[in-house]
Amino acid sequence: MNHKVSDFIIRIKNATMARRKEVVLPFSNINKEIGKVLVKEGFLESIKEESAKGKKSLKAVVRYEKRIPVLTDVVIISKPSLRVYESVKHVGNIERKGKKTVIISTSMGVMTGQEARKKGVGGEILFTIW
Repeated sequence: MNHKVSDFIIRIKNATMARRKEVVLPFSNINKEIGKVLVKEGFLESIKEESAKGKKSLKAVVRYEKRIPVLTDVVIISKPSLRVYESVKHVGNIERKGKKTVIISTSMGVMTGQEARKKGVGGEILFTIW
C-alpha cells in the first residue's frame, strides 16, 4: 500500500461494483477526513471509526438509490509519482468537465472543489468522483 488515498477510494469503488453495503477500510486521518467529505456529498451513508484488537479501521456504508450505487466511477489524479497542485482559478476547469466532484487537500483541510473556490484556496487535487 503505497498511497493511502488511492487504496481507500478504490476499495470503496470495488465495494460498490460488487454491490456490497458495507466496506472496512484502513484507518488514517486523511482517510477519515475524505470519508466525511464523501458522506457530506452523498456518496456514502456513513463512516465510523472502529477498533479491533487495538487496531483502528473505518467502516463505511455505501449509499444506494433504487439498488443503484450513487458512486459510479473514480479517477485518481494525484499519485505518489506525480502530485498535482492547482490554484483556485484552475480548480473550476476540472469540475466543469461533466458532473464530477473534485476532492482537494488544502491547507484548510480536505474539501470539494466547490468549497475550495468559495474559500479561495487551492491545493493538491486528490481525485474526481461521480
